[in-house]
Amino acid sequence: MPDSVKTRTYNTGRRRAAAERTRTGILHAARELFSAQGYDGTSVAQVAARSGVSVDTVYASVGRKPQLLLAVHDMELADSAVPVPAEQRDYVRRIGEAAGAREKIEGYASALAERLPRTVPLALALRAAGTKDPDCRAVYRALSQRRAANMRRFAEELLATGELRPGVAVDQIATLVWSMNSPDYFQLLAEHGYTPTEYGHLLTQVWTHTLLPDS
Repeated sequence: MPDSVKTRTYNTGRRRAAAERTRTGILHAARELFSAQGYDGTSVAQVAARSGVSVDTVYASVGRKPQLLLAVHDMELADSAVPVPAEQRDYVRRIGEAAGAREKIEGYASALAERLPRTVPLALALRAAGTKDPDCRAVYRALSQRRAANMRRFAEELLATGELRPGVAVDQIATLVWSMNSPDYFQLLAEHGYTPTEYGHLLTQVWTHTLLPDS
């Protein structure tokens, strides 16, 4: 390989790594500020200042304020330093490797109980902002559609075990899971005194008694 090609490859790799470090720094700053000040109390300029970059760099690396919040939401959902696609999240992999329907249900309910206390406030803030901001409204709509699609995949995975009640359809399973892992459902139970652990236990009870024949 000519030296010029090697140099270009090396420089491209360095630029890519530097851009990724910048993006990660921005996301960490956004997570800290959103957690401490809320969505309305945090500005893109504050995120830029905290991460030591310009506002334009924030826009170029992640996006505008709604995209920042979505990225932080996905970081919390994945319990990761960066946003991770659903299929790459540790808890999704564990559910996929679980031996049967009951273990999958218990694993997913436990993961929700751990993560929703962090993600629900972010999702509700995004929805509230969407009443005035079309960008926020569009991002929240996309988040909701993504959640529905993920629930259908989970329903298909449960049905594929062959362990569910006869006659239970994918749409029924997906609707049941989708409704009970929604921000509204979690928030409603929290307002009535349910702890995250109690919420997780309730999901396990309802889903196993509804879907499994030996429950």
